[in-house]
Amino acid sequence: MIYPLIGLLLGASLGALRARMKGGKALDLLQWAAVFAMIGGVIGLFVLVFIDRSML
Repeated sequence: MIYPLIGLLLGASLGALRARMKGGKALDLLQWAAVFAMIGGVIGLFVLVFIDRSML
């Protein structure tokens, strides 16, 4: 149950790091972090569903 949360945190930190590397300002950092957090959360959700379904 923690995989989506891990995906959110890793995605947000990766997005903020990527925006900083491209020279973004504070709002750019927030936008990139939010988008990458959503992507990471969805990936984490798929991982959670895959793990739950494979443990039959």
